[in-house]
Amino acid sequence: MPIFELTKNSLIPISTTTFAAERIRERFDLQRLLRSNIDAIAPESYVLAEEYGEWDDARRRIDLLCLDKQANLIVVELKRTEDGGHMELQALRYAAMVSKLRFVQAVQAHGRYLGGAEKEEEARAAILRFLDWDEPDEKAFAQDVRIVLVSGEFSKELTTSVLWLNERGLDIRCVRLRPYALDGRILLDIQQLLPLPEAENYQIQIRNKAADERLSESGGADWTRYDLTVDGKVFSRQYKRKLFFLVFQALIRKGVTPEQIMEIFPQRKFLIVRGKCERPEEFLEKASRLRTPSGKTVNLARFFVESDELFHLGDKTYAISNQWSKKYLPDLERLISKHPGASISFSKAPEQ
Repeated sequence: MPIFELTKNSLIPISTTTFAAERIRERFDLQRLLRSNIDAIAPESYVLAEEYGEWDDARRRIDLLCLDKQANLIVVELKRTEDGGHMELQALRYAAMVSKLRFVQAVQAHGRYLGGAEKEEEARAAILRFLDWDEPDEKAFAQDVRIVLVSGEFSKELTTSVLWLNERGLDIRCVRLRPYALDGRILLDIQQLLPLPEAENYQIQIRNKAADERLSESGGADWTRYDLTVDGKVFSRQYKRKLFFLVFQALIRKGVTPEQIMEIFPQRKFLIVRGKCERPEEFLEKASRLRTPSGKTVNLARFFVESDELFHLGDKTYAISNQWSKKYLPDLERLISKHPGASISFSKAPEQ
């Protein structure tokens, strides 16, 4: 449907145009602008490389190679045409070619993107910061490859292919860029056509479940369970994330402050807002204004934020991270040993 200008007495349709008519080039205009504003077409993503082609056939290059918060790769294929051509086939080929990319290769590619081999240390730090990782995890890196197709329009043949591929477990999105001309300016309407936004959450849940199963089968995920004892009460077969939460909860109830816990664990493992937030909605609204050291919004899904999971001390409300790796277990034992009066212990649960 067209876009209208709303005036006092009427609705005036704004004329559509084409990128070709406006002399907007594919790579040097559209790609350059989208590279710097990647969230417009792929929210919560990070650009690793542009014109990536680290394989034998140097003629084939990925327009933009990105990373999402789950450490999956994203192949972005861009066309300024009115039908998308055969971009889905090209993107599938690229996705297959890049699917075995390792973390160290991603760092090298991002270093070149940032300015050269001497930028690799900066590139490594930037990727870890985006993923909120303390160290590289090769087994969790690039478990899947997503595809984002960006075009002025998409043919019926292309959208039919995408629908069929998505039904079989792939993650391909079609994002339409429709330019409008208004008083010498170009307005750009950006819309995700496939999958339909209202169905996307369900499809993501299905894909994430399948990805978790693949990761478990490959040995990349740690499904170890632990038995925790607090003052004689046993919490059986807890995963790491709940183990850490229950230990912190018990210590705080015994009078240990979050700040004392932060002397051992990174401060970023806690979210802190001013005021006593009784409802999760109130806490989330305040926490949504927080920023990471790199200036990005905090991923609130990585914290325990239900009403019975928040902690209130003084004029502050605290939430604890739900992201814990094996490397923090010795620190957890050290924290428990510092507070013997809390009567806390844990051990690996026996296999069932």
